[in-house]
Amino acid sequence: MARAAASTATVRAAGCVVWRPGTVEPEVLLVHRPRYDDWSFPKGKLDPGETDLLAAVREVHEETGLHVSLGPPLPDQHYLIESGQAKVVSYWCGQPPGDGDVSTYKRNDEIDDLIWTPLIPARNWLSHPRDRELLDSFAQSGYESAPLVIVRHGQARSRKGWHKSDSERPLRVAGKRQAEALIPLLAAYGVTSVLTSDAARCVDTVLPYVNSSQVAISLDTALSQDNIHPGKIARQIQKAMENGKRMAVCSHRPVLPTIFEEIGIEPISLEPAGVVVVHRERGKVVAVEQH
Repeated sequence: MARAAASTATVRAAGCVVWRPGTVEPEVLLVHRPRYDDWSFPKGKLDPGETDLLAAVREVHEETGLHVSLGPPLPDQHYLIESGQAKVVSYWCGQPPGDGDVSTYKRNDEIDDLIWTPLIPARNWLSHPRDRELLDSFAQSGYESAPLVIVRHGQARSRKGWHKSDSERPLRVAGKRQAEALIPLLAAYGVTSVLTSDAARCVDTVLPYVNSSQVAISLDTALSQDNIHPGKIARQIQKAMENGKRMAVCSHRPVLPTIFEEIGIEPISLEPAGVVVVHRERGKVVAVEQH
């Protein structure tokens, strides 16, 4: 019975349409798989316990040598593989640093060739119709947008058992683990700037990422639930929407509805350390994800 169940389980994979600016239109990176003799986008199966988005970043690195920062999500692919199992592949736009040089990538039995190509020629290189459909989705995706990551702070000590200033209330052990778990997620989106409430539980939620990545951090009392100031929040979020940085904002559950209102999206309920990723371009929202 166990073997039968395993044989019908859905295979999950993830990857990216990796792109860089071109002279007329963007260029995308295609990989050749000798096992199938096909040209496709870099992708691969999830490791046990791995999330789709972290698998996408890891697989791109393994198949191209590039560390990409994620952009907007693209449509999932659904199809059957040779064993008859259903396969679902999640995709994101992904942008490498610099010019995306792959000349030093060591070709191997899985990937023996790579090529950067503009969108129009890419259609002829791609071996599968589903990848050509994905390419069309990429072209309309707002791939040049940048993520604004909204974070609710991790699990904190109970107010009832805390007798000092509420702004000093720390994370619980579980909250500290949640803060550590945010490191690869924020890194996957290439966050380079962090804005947070000055409350200890918010600062400590994003501090592990700040320390590990050496990115800029700013504290703002206006984002604290004890000093909610809609006007100041509006100005901060408006600046964040317009600046085009890969940015994270950490605040409290009572403050989040005001933040979402200023972004221009419906309020989203988040568990402690929950994340909403708003992909915006020139102040306009092009996609929203929740993790």
